[in-house]
Amino acid sequence: MKERLLRLLTVKSIVAILLTLVFAYLSVCGLVAADQFLTVFTVIIAFYFGTQAEEANQNREG
Repeated sequence: MKERLLRLLTVKSIVAILLTLVFAYLSVCGLVAADQFLTVFTVIIAFYFGTQAEEANQNREG
């Protein structure tokens, strides 16, 4: 559990969480259209999970 919490404190995790929160806020306020939010959120999540999967593969191979 402690290791999972430490993983959340990596720079990419913090950036992904902050960007998600900011775009969610802007979407709720009506400053960003829903389709724009969905596009940005998809890119953020794909990048975040893509890099995690790559790290996991490197850890298994190395």
